Amino acid sequence: MNRLPSSASALACSAHALNLIEKRTLDHEEMKSLNQEVREYFKEHVNPGFLAYRKSVTAGGDYGAVEWQAGGLNTLVDTQGQEFIDCLGGFGIFNVGHRNPVVVSAVENQLAKQPLHSQELLDPLRAMLAKTLAALTPGKLKYSFFSNSGTESVEAALKLAKAYQSPRGKFTFVATSGAFHGKSLGALSATAKSTFRKPFMPLLPGFRHVPFGDINAMRTLLSECKKTGDDVAAVILEPIQGEGGVILPPPGYLPAVRKLCDEFGALLILDEVQTGMGRTGKMFACEHENVQPDILCLAKALGGGVMPIGATIATEEVFSVLFDNPFLHTTTFGGNPLACAAALATINVLLTQNLPAQAEQKGDMLLDGFRQLAREYPDLVNEVRGKGMLMAIEFVDNEIGYDFASEMFRQRVLVAGTLNNARTIRIEPPLTLTLEQCEQVLKAARLALAALRVSVEEA
Repeated sequence: MNRLPSSASALACSAHALNLIEKRTLDHEEMKSLNQEVREYFKEHVNPGFLAYRKSVTAGGDYGAVEWQAGGLNTLVDTQGQEFIDCLGGFGIFNVGHRNPVVVSAVENQLAKQPLHSQELLDPLRAMLAKTLAALTPGKLKYSFFSNSGTESVEAALKLAKAYQSPRGKFTFVATSGAFHGKSLGALSATAKSTFRKPFMPLLPGFRHVPFGDINAMRTLLSECKKTGDDVAAVILEPIQGEGGVILPPPGYLPAVRKLCDEFGALLILDEVQTGMGRTGKMFACEHENVQPDILCLAKALGGGVMPIGATIATEEVFSVLFDNPFLHTTTFGGNPLACAAALATINVLLTQNLPAQAEQKGDMLLDGFRQLAREYPDLVNEVRGKGMLMAIEFVDNEIGYDFASEMFRQRVLVAGTLNNARTIRIEPPLTLTLEQCEQVLKAARLALAALRVSVEEA
């Protein structure tokens, strides 16, 4: 049955939300009411599937704890006032922590001047951020296109590669099995998870996939494509597959792919949406083996956990295809002043506090601790892997992984699986996590595994 629009209802709902936003704290009844409202509105107006998906973070038996505010730099607080150490990091957006004061201050100061640009005049922060990224990124990367998300940064990279390679008769893209590059149509064509691909088939033509980490398979495909006239325009891959389960390629793989791309005249697109901005112990994961891409994709942590922003950075040779007509690929909100202010402040924090090096140090500490637990609980844990502050614990099955996430939640530590796979639990905390909090996380993991072993033995 169709319902009539109600401006009165919309006004009341928006006014209620604004009232909540203005409040610093909520009393018990307000918290209880908010929990009920949020669950009802998710069910009726967002997507009821999210309630079931969030079942590993339950509160009092209800589906999905409702987060309300950031706690400290590395914690968040739910509507019940419970504080959790964040070891999920918003899937990699909180590299500099929650509400980092430097980032928040930059955004607030810019908000007081001009939130969004006119679109017609030159906006200074976009220019300054592009210059900063040109200085920060490896190799000959020089020009930046700004967007609002990771999938948009990948879309821009694919279009840029097409524009550069089409006159050369190269139209094929090569991605890898287990890859995740986003869910918009072009990015989804490179993504290799059937769950997300099948409902939208057919996707864009010209995308091929080879096993991740297998340089021989990559060489064979590029050779076959050349023989059949389906020359490869670009290879796109993640230096470490994040959503695929924190999968690290064998040493030497990325340099070998770079060499193959040079041999076959293909561009190398590196998707560092999740691995970039210090996450793996270097500012960019490709720097571990001194690999220089033709196009680099960034997002997630670039906005400091305060503003959404994506960036596609390319060499002058590649980016110059857009010089004659800069309007071939644009976006209204990409590179807006607030997002650029957040990104500039984020880079400043990463550099002044040397957070990439901290990620390496703390990551080694956590990985050593988790690997020790894996040795103590071989009946529950298959493998621990990672680099820097991007880690994964792979359990013997989905159920054990889900139960581990639930137990960690009871210990006030937030973790989650990779996409819809609970067998592999991702550990991706802010790089600002303190050494004391690292110890708390390891202690919580030990308690969680001990509780799981008891429940398994009793089953």
